[in-house]
Amino acid sequence: MTDRSRCAVLVLVLLMARRGTANAQVPDSALGAVHAMNARLDSLEAGTCPTGPPVQIPAHPAGAPGADSLAGALDRLNQRVEKLVAQRCLGAAPDTTTDDLAALRAAADSATGRPVSAPKDTTAAGGTEFIGRQRNGSAMNPEISATGDIRLIGEDGTEHFKAEAREFEVALQSTLDPYSTAKVFLTFEDDHVGAEEGYLYWTGLPGRIRADVGLFRQPVGDLNRWHLHALPESEYPLVYRRYFGDDGLSGVGLSLYTTLPVSLIHGTHEIWAQATSVESDPMFGTDRHTTLLGRLQNFWQLSRSTYGQIGFTALGGDNSDSALTSRVLGLDARLTWRPPNAGTRKDLTLRAEGYQFHSTEAGFTQTRYGGFVDAAFRVSQRWILGARYDYVETPRGPNTNEWGIAPAITWWQSEFVYLRLEGQHLDNSVNGTDNRVLLQAVFAMGPHKHETY
Repeated sequence: MTDRSRCAVLVLVLLMARRGTANAQVPDSALGAVHAMNARLDSLEAGTCPTGPPVQIPAHPAGAPGADSLAGALDRLNQRVEKLVAQRCLGAAPDTTTDDLAALRAAADSATGRPVSAPKDTTAAGGTEFIGRQRNGSAMNPEISATGDIRLIGEDGTEHFKAEAREFEVALQSTLDPYSTAKVFLTFEDDHVGAEEGYLYWTGLPGRIRADVGLFRQPVGDLNRWHLHALPESEYPLVYRRYFGDDGLSGVGLSLYTTLPVSLIHGTHEIWAQATSVESDPMFGTDRHTTLLGRLQNFWQLSRSTYGQIGFTALGGDNSDSALTSRVLGLDARLTWRPPNAGTRKDLTLRAEGYQFHSTEAGFTQTRYGGFVDAAFRVSQRWILGARYDYVETPRGPNTNEWGIAPAITWWQSEFVYLRLEGQHLDNSVNGTDNRVLLQAVFAMGPHKHETY
């Protein structure tokens, strides 16, 4: 029942009452009953059931002019309202012989002496037509984002700072159809244009499997999948750079991912299985070689504000041309504290990762170790304090080692811009020490900012 129809009926009832009572004033109790019935009709129109008992029609003083006709009209109207309530809220069988709205209109028309009006067909003559106003060409375009990483660097033994555009990245992402999505990340660095990632993936496959095909960063530890501009420090951990390459590990091939259907100590368990072609000088020397990787990652929500993560990674491959085989085992852990009522203003993340690099070259076997610990503490919405300690042994050849420490302070202007001041100290057992200070400015534009995992 529409507001207009309902109000017309109630007004006509009052007009009927005024007509029956001549110049007599309508009692306040009668007006209250009309307002109460109007409220119950409002509830029905809103799709809810009225609360409270039915409206009680007030008694009028005996002998008052028109009192009987007014009370009778109100009582008949109240009965029809309660009938509607019973049909829609109490499961009563609908009256198929009488349209309630038409009957109410007819009663009002009859009381005011007007001819009974025929019910109007409020149904639209045609079906509803939905029209999209977007341009078809724009709707087909992928989502485009871009990031920039600019640095000002001061080093030992130099009198001037050096400025460099470390990397610019353009990201293209699009949902191709209901089954697959594609992502492409292009990098521009030192007059070199490259592809950091470019892959197609399907979700919802049998067994809750996600399948990726293309070039992608591989799930080694907690940070290898992160792009450079999203890292908590300005560079990848030293063990990533020495064991996999300057930009970590990425490969071209097939990746399968799923969550296990079991839960240990109320945890969530994820697994990756990947077969890729990898170009990694520390692992294989020259050219690309087939690499197999497996990872198990376990997640536990320890409390409303704290969660922990432990992962195990194993990967390896062979370079048959130089009789070189490489195997890497990794263990990583992460603990994050983030109060729900201060998630954007305060959090603490601790990471620790350790790796064993085992290689055999021309019958000579070597085993080396490396790892890092990292801490990032957001003290307010804008300021983040962090530091990382690295230690790594040379993967192949003479057994030398390096260690370093990198404290940093980050001013998080917004999700689009942050500035970072970082110090770096590196100690190499052969080449000695290297110290530098770095000012980093990172910006992002478009719908996708600094993706983390």
